[in-house]
Amino acid sequence: MGASESESSGSAPEVLSTLTREGKRRWLCPKPSQGRFANARRIVAVVLIAVFTVVPYLRLNERPLVLMDIGARKFTLFGVTFLPNDTVLLALLMVLVFVGVFLVTSLFGRVWCGWACPQTVYMEFVFRPLERLFDGKPGATRKGWLARSGFGKPLKYVAYLLVSVYLAHTFLAYFVGVERLSEWVRRSPAEHPQSFLVMLGVTAAMMFDFAYFREQTCIVACPYGRIQSVMLDRDSLIVTYDRTRGEPRGKKRKRRGGAGDVSLKVLTPEAAPGTGPRASEAEAGDCVDCHLCVATCPTGIDIRNGLQMECINCAQCIDACDGVMTKIGRATGLIRYSSQNAVEGASKRIVRPRTVIYGAIMALLASLFVFALSTKSVASVIVVRGRGAPFTATADGTITNRVSIKITNRTSERVEFGLEIVGVAGAVITHEESLLVEPEGSAVVPATIAVPFEAFRRGRVSAIIRITDDRDHYTRDIEFVLMGPGTLAHTPSRSGARDDGAAVNEGSSHEKP
Repeated sequence: MGASESESSGSAPEVLSTLTREGKRRWLCPKPSQGRFANARRIVAVVLIAVFTVVPYLRLNERPLVLMDIGARKFTLFGVTFLPNDTVLLALLMVLVFVGVFLVTSLFGRVWCGWACPQTVYMEFVFRPLERLFDGKPGATRKGWLARSGFGKPLKYVAYLLVSVYLAHTFLAYFVGVERLSEWVRRSPAEHPQSFLVMLGVTAAMMFDFAYFREQTCIVACPYGRIQSVMLDRDSLIVTYDRTRGEPRGKKRKRRGGAGDVSLKVLTPEAAPGTGPRASEAEAGDCVDCHLCVATCPTGIDIRNGLQMECINCAQCIDACDGVMTKIGRATGLIRYSSQNAVEGASKRIVRPRTVIYGAIMALLASLFVFALSTKSVASVIVVRGRGAPFTATADGTITNRVSIKITNRTSERVEFGLEIVGVAGAVITHEESLLVEPEGSAVVPATIAVPFEAFRRGRVSAIIRITDDRDHYTRDIEFVLMGPGTLAHTPSRSGARDDGAAVNEGSSHEKP
């Protein structure tokens, strides 16, 4: 049931609140309802908008507080940088977030959607107020001078565009950083056309979302509403209608007389669909069937029909209903935050198998994440066999192997690394390029390992490549199999045959983080 129109009793249910039976778009213009929840949500929205804007500019440990640099393949969260080879850490973090969503939803329903989701925050507290400013309040008989002048609609879309540009810049700051974003803004679009097109595309997406698609993002696009059924149970906190108290519905006069006068006059008693015969004065429930709960709903549903996937737990219907109950002298809370069990008179349980299991999984994942983060090494090293012949025999009887060593510096400072060969007498490793690696950067260094012929047995010898840093904070030993000629078939001047089976040979016998 849409907020812009109501259906008669007994009519067929709608498939979507934003879709008519003819398949056309029903535009929702929810009527604002003032109350304690509206005031609380407004304060939360102002704080969150400030947080969304400021976070990209904050730094911790000389790093951005939050930066998801997809181009550089680096994610920085709360001052900790995750590199592409931090697979375990990233996996633990993502699973921890998902299980946390399950736990919060099982306890508090879709509280994120109605109170903290950027889609809801900007839609309900930025774009809809602008719409009411330029178009007038929905249902009002007299529109403001802007709406009457004919300039209201064009000015509204100009305001939408300005806000969309602001949102696009804020959104991109989380992915490219404020320094790069500031550079884009100061330079001419002709100097960075690709960056300008990215900015233009994000602005267009914001404009499409908030000016056209609007609440359909929550109803159609967002999967959260559709999967909430597997996260909720009958003890989860939801916005619910007290059917026992409210039914059957009917219009009533305001309470009169003293405190002991509790009778209400039913002016047009009429039972809700499926609740039995027409109500008498004694049987009438508290619901006056004013449809204000429908008119104020940002997704256009009728909360009296029970829990629905479109409900985002925003509490606008609670404020609307409480206002009506106050006017007619009835107790508030006909629509309220509660659980299905509680509204039906059963005891409410916070601790239950679902929450215990989710909590235990979260505690385990958090412990593993903290352990993995605290034991994360200074660097990561990969040794790859060089291209071409697996070995070369020189005239003096020395066998050389070409390798490629990739070193990733995980710290926020420049580190110089050193290489040596351990476990093979007379073996040396040389490299022409510097092993000075930039902060959170990587270096691929070709190296040559020279080993005396006598060290080989049946064409192979196992050596240890030791990597150390210049501050004695890191030592990594990697066992690597060096290739050489067979002992009985040694010809010093001949190069070894190609061995396509020789590839990455990485392992660790010792590592000091």
